[in-house]
Amino acid sequence: MQAYVHEGDQYVLKEIPVAQCGDDEVRVSLRAASLNRRDLYIKNRRQGEQTPLVLGSDGAGVIEEVGANVTNWKVGDEVLINPSLRWDTQSEATPEDYDILGMPDHGTFAEQIIISAEQIEPTLAHLTWEENASLALAGMTGYRALVTKGEVTKEDTVFIPGGSSGVATYIIQIAKALGARVITSSRDEKKRQQLEDLGADLVLQTNEDWVAALQDETITLVIDSVGRATFNRSLEVLQRGGCLVVFGATTEDTVELDLRTFFYNQQRIIGSTMACREELRQFLSLMAQHKLKPVIDRAYPLAEAASAMKRLEQSEQFGKVVLEMN
Repeated sequence: MQAYVHEGDQYVLKEIPVAQCGDDEVRVSLRAASLNRRDLYIKNRRQGEQTPLVLGSDGAGVIEEVGANVTNWKVGDEVLINPSLRWDTQSEATPEDYDILGMPDHGTFAEQIIISAEQIEPTLAHLTWEENASLALAGMTGYRALVTKGEVTKEDTVFIPGGSSGVATYIIQIAKALGARVITSSRDEKKRQQLEDLGADLVLQTNEDWVAALQDETITLVIDSVGRATFNRSLEVLQRGGCLVVFGATTEDTVELDLRTFFYNQQRIIGSTMACREELRQFLSLMAQHKLKPVIDRAYPLAEAASAMKRLEQSEQFGKVVLEMN
């Protein structure tokens, strides 16, 4: 089958063998898969390994084979992939054997995937293949940061620096569905308009003075994935007693923190990453209830996966970049 893989020091499209389906697994013929920033970093993390690894954490398709022990799924079922491997409930800390699909396990940038029957969920009927394929990793990450960790309510005003990423576009929609006021930012004029169209109540220019722009707002919750470039700016606009949830660092990982200002303001900083199966199901239920849709930036055929990766790497996208298999 055709797959987009990491091999040696490069990403390539190549033919790879089709594996056997185990007794507790299903074979899914993929219709679409979506990219995440994680896919960009696999090359550095594998350090030149020669064994091909199929990239990709998100996908959706049709079951074409079920293992001997699988009784709750059948051939023809339309499913999406849960990329959070072996992490089932919120009551668990991240399990020791937890991984994200796409390393070390083969991922979704291929015509097929064989995966445990525990790692699939029904597609949402109101969404296309491309939209279903874009749900899981970004959506469950945003849901955990905003709802589980941030405990958002309709009384909150939420600030999301850098609102055009795949995760941020979910956070905006979830927060609005739950009744919160939403403020975000972007340096791009077109993206600022798109964020307003998505439902943001106020969209700031990235480089403007946030303290001045938000002097009449009471920011109770910040959800930040930018990292060093926005970390202290976010704390500056967060009210006394407010909460900053961090789930990523697309700029530098290390930050400086004025501890005295931080503890005088009684603020909280909470780390979050990915989510468990229970949270994914809660997120999918919310998406179905409110008929929310992923923001799709652009779709590419699998043969043009390199172009899709380049678009993501250059941060040109608004929402999710998708690969189409058929």
